[in-house]
Amino acid sequence: MRRMPAVAGQFYSASSAGLLEEVKRCIDPSAAKEKAIGIVSPHAGLVYSGAVAGAVYSRIESPHTFVLIGPNHTGAGRPVSIMTHGEWDIPTGTLKIDNVLAEKILGNSEIIELDNSAHLMEHSLEVQLPFILRLFPEAGIVPVTMMTPDVSGLDSCRLIGGAVADAVQDAGYPVTIVASSDMTHYESDSMARTKDNKAIDRIIALDPEGLYRTVIKNGISMCGFAPATAMLYAAKQLQAREASLVKYMTSGETSGDYSYVVGYAGIIVK
Repeated sequence: MRRMPAVAGQFYSASSAGLLEEVKRCIDPSAAKEKAIGIVSPHAGLVYSGAVAGAVYSRIESPHTFVLIGPNHTGAGRPVSIMTHGEWDIPTGTLKIDNVLAEKILGNSEIIELDNSAHLMEHSLEVQLPFILRLFPEAGIVPVTMMTPDVSGLDSCRLIGGAVADAVQDAGYPVTIVASSDMTHYESDSMARTKDNKAIDRIIALDPEGLYRTVIKNGISMCGFAPATAMLYAAKQLQAREASLVKYMTSGETSGDYSYVVGYAGIIVK
């Protein structure tokens, strides 16, 4: 299956030249590289969150494959959905699904289901692709979406993370697991930063249970907290030892409206 762009012209430029220029403004080719077991990267329009996504992707070494885990905003498809075969197009090119790794992940879990329909209009993974294609043009992808929070409880996150980690260990080549998430939505800049710091602290502490419970307890509207929790479970199984915040900002820094913002965090887990 060839998955066509769903949000080109909305979240990023619909033209190849325009998108190349957008990504160029967001990345730092001279940044020191480090091996990343996992990352957290935002998925808003590039005008708002591209600087954060670009900063984190600029800092990582090239893996063979990116496992992309993001929230399902549309409600389409199965609760936890994976695509195992095909290609994803964006204006600057095409990325191929790593069908070998995708099939391993699917086979490792009764929770993850094969379902292309969940991915057709979902933006949370698509917005990662311009950075991946620009910086890692040979990398494969494995797309996974999770509905939250009702069907993606803590146990489900643990099982999904374990299925991904088992497949990565079996694959024997470098894989980076991307948790696609924005942070607090539509609160004041000061409140967003206060809440987001609580969640970021738990990610940096490599504490999946703490992240999940902190988000629920504090009413943090982090749309991808279940994908981030699953990524942390996988990363811990893959012997992650530390994590660091690369960049944080809010939409207020672009729009000038600090009364009503969305937060964005770029984090490396290694």
